[in-house]
Amino acid sequence: MELIVFDLDGTLLNNASQISPFTKETLSLLTEKNIAYTIATGRTLHSAQDIIEGYEFHLPHIYSNGVITWDPKTNTLSLDNLLTVAEATHIIDTTLAQGVTPFVTSIDKNNNHFIYHPEVAHEAERRLLNLFHIRPSAKVLPIEDMPSDAQITNISMLGTASDIDAIERRLSRKPSLISYSGPALEGDGLKWMDIHHSDANKGGAVSSLKQQLGASKIICFGDNDNDLSMFELADECYAPENANDNVKAAATKVIGHHHADGVAIQLRERFNL
Repeated sequence: MELIVFDLDGTLLNNASQISPFTKETLSLLTEKNIAYTIATGRTLHSAQDIIEGYEFHLPHIYSNGVITWDPKTNTLSLDNLLTVAEATHIIDTTLAQGVTPFVTSIDKNNNHFIYHPEVAHEAERRLLNLFHIRPSAKVLPIEDMPSDAQITNISMLGTASDIDAIERRLSRKPSLISYSGPALEGDGLKWMDIHHSDANKGGAVSSLKQQLGASKIICFGDNDNDLSMFELADECYAPENANDNVKAAATKVIGHHHADGVAIQLRERFNL
């Protein structure tokens, strides 16, 4: 079995954070040829499932940069490398000291999803919070309600580039933490950041999935630093034109831009679809 693993944002999705009609048709052609594929994304389960619903992603999905693996056939998930309470407290305190609101994502023992947060500080955070409230798959609660034994998968935030960069520098001193950041869609000059345990990565989760499925070859598509761990173990890895320079350097081949169906075009060429 050859297993294809897609990153979502900046890779499989277009600029509107959607799967284009051409890419949807390409995925259907893969299914017709019994070519296996799945996703490995930094998104949380509840923020990604609405996007890929109805696109025949039947194999286990990897979320939160490898912290969560969810099997849609059995509706079960496994968790690895959660943040400890001490690590989460350090992140929250550091973030609040910079005037930025941390959004803490957690999953309880019954697989219910929660987002805990302090009072938001600015309009962009309010818009983000409204999006969380709209999604029915996760309960949004004040951080005071977070239990002491919460299973924390990641902590995310949104702020000015200077604030996010300052938080990232302070957290980089903690070797048990890893952060990913980039320009935010919510406004010019804003950045997002997502923080995990440093042992959580897409590569480890993809490696486990390869073993579970008995795949002989891994073919990966990605555009950002959080994709490098799976590029390292892949037999083939492809970076779209819009990818970071270090991701392009690690790729087997640089393909078309994510907003120009670069992934779908490469798939049709690679598999004669």
